[in-house]
Amino acid sequence: MNAIPSRRRFLRTTAATGALAGAGDYGFLGGLPPVSAAESTVDPDAVRFRPEIEPLVRLLEETPHQRLLEEVADRIRNGTTYREVLTALLLAGVRNIQPRPVGFKFHAVLVVNSAHLASRHSPESERWLPIFWALNQFKVSQARDVAQGDWTMAPVDETAVPDAAKARRAFVEAMDAWDVERTDAAVAGLTRTAGAQELFDLLCRYGARDFRDIGHKAIYVSNGWRALQTIGWRHAEPVMRSLAYALLEHDRGNPAENDYLADLPGRKNQERLKEIRAGWTGGEVRTEATDEMLGALRHAGWDESGTKVVELLNRGVAPRSLWDALFQHAAEMLMRRPGILSLHSCTTTNAMHYAWLHTHDDETRRFLLLQNASFLTLFRDRGDTSEGVEIDAFEPAEGTPSLDDIFAEIGRDRLSAARQSLAWLRSEGGAGPFLDAARRFIYLKGTNSHDYKFSSAVLEDYHHLSPSVRDRFLAGSVFWLKGSGAPDSPLVARTRAALSG
Repeated sequence: MNAIPSRRRFLRTTAATGALAGAGDYGFLGGLPPVSAAESTVDPDAVRFRPEIEPLVRLLEETPHQRLLEEVADRIRNGTTYREVLTALLLAGVRNIQPRPVGFKFHAVLVVNSAHLASRHSPESERWLPIFWALNQFKVSQARDVAQGDWTMAPVDETAVPDAAKARRAFVEAMDAWDVERTDAAVAGLTRTAGAQELFDLLCRYGARDFRDIGHKAIYVSNGWRALQTIGWRHAEPVMRSLAYALLEHDRGNPAENDYLADLPGRKNQERLKEIRAGWTGGEVRTEATDEMLGALRHAGWDESGTKVVELLNRGVAPRSLWDALFQHAAEMLMRRPGILSLHSCTTTNAMHYAWLHTHDDETRRFLLLQNASFLTLFRDRGDTSEGVEIDAFEPAEGTPSLDDIFAEIGRDRLSAARQSLAWLRSEGGAGPFLDAARRFIYLKGTNSHDYKFSSAVLEDYHHLSPSVRDRFLAGSVFWLKGSGAPDSPLVARTRAALSG
């Protein structure tokens, strides 16, 4: 029988001695007996999960970084399912990683759905690679959280949880006041009594109300809800509590009592909702309207961009024409200055568009479209991406390059690779083989959460764009995709060895 120290004592000791090394420490240690998480007790100050998943969550928490993949592989060979591993991964992150700021180490949670999407589109023989990468990422983030104070989600204050009749109002009032304690109790009550769709509709609005954490709040709303659709709503309460706490993150005075730039677009766009015509979801898809919106996003401020959205909708333009412009502008910023800010303009647009597609509330849909336009101008100004290549103007390469040529070129000259990609996509090759190759290089060579978040977002978004713009959008994605010349992730060999051991 294994002797496992308590989670806090183990993590503090190994963090101090360097045993929880960075992502490069992947020595294979085979032949180890499985770790029984049931042999240790849960911290009484930590929230407990459902009994059927708690032991597996504790396995992820307690197992040393160097042994986790092998221990999980052993459980899989003995019957643990994909969904169980995914569930434990999400819940372990929620319980152990502070969701503030919404990013950085918290990517261990934000990336779970992205890893799942990558796994779902992988060949059967490779489907565990993204999940095992995410397991490793959890251990890296867990160690960082310990070093930064060892935050752990505590049980909800049951005496403050409102009943079903009062939960929604209590939640809205607490969120509007940016009141953490009241919100925590209210969201617990609402999760227990409201339907998943009602809660999603509410959180979509709050995830998009302010431009803090460069879009990660909206990303957490969409990715968290999507992950719950896979693992089951019965696990929702701790996820919703973590999410609500994240949405209230701010680093200055109470936003309800101040006029910070991060909040101004949301307040102005809230007023604009009533200006949009009835039946606005209909209308015509117009290329010239997309061009007009794209021009505003390149040069106008956040206020003028919101005005342009209302103007075009009221002229009978279909929302799809506006989304075509939003997606293109995000991709264009990435091409002009590849980096964290421009990347998040893409992943934020993906999250807000997903929420726009899946919320049932008409006002929230209007708000998301307006806010996405305003947010992109803030990304543009903060990232200094107002000049450079234009996504609707760069030319395809001559001839028809092979996919091998394209993905080799990514490591040498990304604009050249984008031109080659556009030539390929306009040829008889089509998007399918390109998408498959891009996914495969991510899970063979991806090294951080942004690789997974970005690729899952952009490869999904391709299918939502109009045929006239989608090829240029996808070609621009090579400014962050992995090329064939990048080294393979050491986790690939270790995962394969663990699963075959």
